[in-house]
Order: sequence, then structure tokens, then C-alpha cells
Amino acid sequence: AAAATLGLLPLGKTQSPGSLLDIAARKVAEKWPFQRVEERFERIPEPVQRRIVYWSFPRSEKEICMYSSFNTGAEDSAAVPGGPTA
Repeated sequence: AAAATLGLLPLGKTQSPGSLLDIAARKVAEKWPFQRVEERFERIPEPVQRRIVYWSFPRSEKEICMYSSFNTGAEDSAAVPGGPTA
């Protein structure tokens, strides 16, 4: 309520802090690929795995478009390692 009064949040909106699981999973996902986490640790509880995977995916529309735009390499095959010159 005090934050809304100061103009930090829209009126009627409250924000609760994230859970420790979510905060930790987000930090792990920012630093390491999930594959590396799986290789490094023998036993990761399933709820922790799910949250790390969730935070591993891009959030903004721009990032989603960037990662979903696959280059087939047909026009730049010479620049690709293992292309026709290899």
C-alpha cells in the first residue's frame, strides 16, 4: 500500500517477493545452460529442475524472435564450420 502511495505500483496492485526457489532457479538459468547443471549435479529435485528450465527460456518477444529465427545456412554454407570447404 505504501509503494502504491509513492507511485511505485499502480493503484490496487500489490507485488509479493519471489520464492527462494524461483530466485535461485532464475540466477542459475542466467549463468549456466541446463545441460551443464545436469552434468554437474547428480541429483536435482524435479521441482528445482522445472523452475531452472522455466527460467532458461527467453522472456521478451524480441529474444524469442531472435532465437526462433533459424538460419538454414544454405546461402552461407562456406562460412559454416564443416561446410563445403572443409
